[in-house]
Amino acid sequence: MESNKLNKIISLCKRRGFIYPSSEIYGGFSAIYDYGPYGVELKNNIKKIWHKEMVQKNENIIGLDSAIFMNPKVWEASGHVKGFSDPLSECKNCHTRVRVDHLLEEVGIFADEKMTEKEINELLEENKDKLKCPKCGKNDFTKAKSFNLLVKSNLGDFTEKNENPSYLRGETCQGIYVNFKNILDSTRQKIPFGIAQIGKAFRNEITARQFIFRTREFEQMEMQYFVKPDENEMKEYENWKEKRWNYYLNLGIKEENLKWHKHENLVFYAKEAYDIEYNFPFGFKELEGIHARSDYDLNCHSKGSEVKLKYKESDGEEYTPHIIETSTGVGRNVLMILCEFYKEESSGQRSLTSTNQRSLDNTNQQSLTSTNQKSLDNKQKETRTVMQFPYELAPIKLAILPLVKKDGLSEISRDIFNNIRENFMCEYDESGSIGKRYRRQDEIGTPYCITIDYQTKE
Repeated sequence: MESNKLNKIISLCKRRGFIYPSSEIYGGFSAIYDYGPYGVELKNNIKKIWHKEMVQKNENIIGLDSAIFMNPKVWEASGHVKGFSDPLSECKNCHTRVRVDHLLEEVGIFADEKMTEKEINELLEENKDKLKCPKCGKNDFTKAKSFNLLVKSNLGDFTEKNENPSYLRGETCQGIYVNFKNILDSTRQKIPFGIAQIGKAFRNEITARQFIFRTREFEQMEMQYFVKPDENEMKEYENWKEKRWNYYLNLGIKEENLKWHKHENLVFYAKEAYDIEYNFPFGFKELEGIHARSDYDLNCHSKGSEVKLKYKESDGEEYTPHIIETSTGVGRNVLMILCEFYKEESSGQRSLTSTNQRSLDNTNQQSLTSTNQKSLDNKQKETRTVMQFPYELAPIKLAILPLVKKDGLSEISRDIFNNIRENFMCEYDESGSIGKRYRRQDEIGTPYCITIDYQTKE
């Protein structure tokens, strides 16, 4: 039933202009998607709300938009060139490549992404009889190998061999770390303070899946919070955990659809790491990470660049700040919103408007012929899709609908539309019956509709 819900959402997104497969007329391109007219508005609303929550409401958090391309030494210093990888295996029968931790996860075996090749291969061997290739169904796989996820580019390298590759960024936070000194030099920020950024990132995922949940091109919304390494550090961390949890509740997400996941197998530099998970149609999966990263990142770039990345207090005390990170994906937020506010209603639930109800009330029940009764029964069996977006998230806030195109109603409607659109994202629709037009607005989640009828002229 839940997987069927995801299929319905995917179908709705294509049909109503939220999300399209990229390059579809050429057969598409795996794990890449285009956002259509309503998808763009929904995505922009999500980003606006996040930026307001992080930057506008916090005096000590500022925004940044760092470049997608950076000096390749950034990725060497951060460890991505050598260590940013997933376990890859190949089906010996059909040569389909699979991500081993995901393959194990499907049979209930947890494999942490930070496991070594040896540990992953031990799990692969122990559970080989349970595992099946997603394409051919066989269970004969090669040994797992680490596959680096960075996407290489020849930007700035004019040789055919591309011996000095640059990279599309694998995550947005590195742009924040390398701008730490610039921010201190050009602003009056004092510890603790944060730098927030929304931007594109790219990963050469082995098996991208589950619609826009895991894609090869995506947007991140991240905030890196710089704190003094003292007894208050973990209090700040707990504070951000509470803030981020409440953020989703304030969006209208039901609390039963959220849960915490604590990372047990921490990377060596991390003090603590939690994920907020959302109950997607395919189960609870990561929505946002809140991690206490210590001073690892600034130390890496200080060593790699030979530039001191420290903070100096007014009393002369100098130290490398520790970092609290909150990071979430725009695409995952879009998918969460689509899943949370997707509803199906039988037409009988809302098809009885006040006019229809009065008509029915004034009709003798005995006069309902068998034909009319069958028609009413069939209507009650029909279902329609309603996206019940909160006003702040809705792609279209208001629709202007003339009852008919004649008798000057279109002209009145156009005047109202042109006036209102200065302040709200509106839509004008005069095509088809008024009932069909309301139904179209229900499908895209428009909270308000203004119908211009003959009483308007009075």
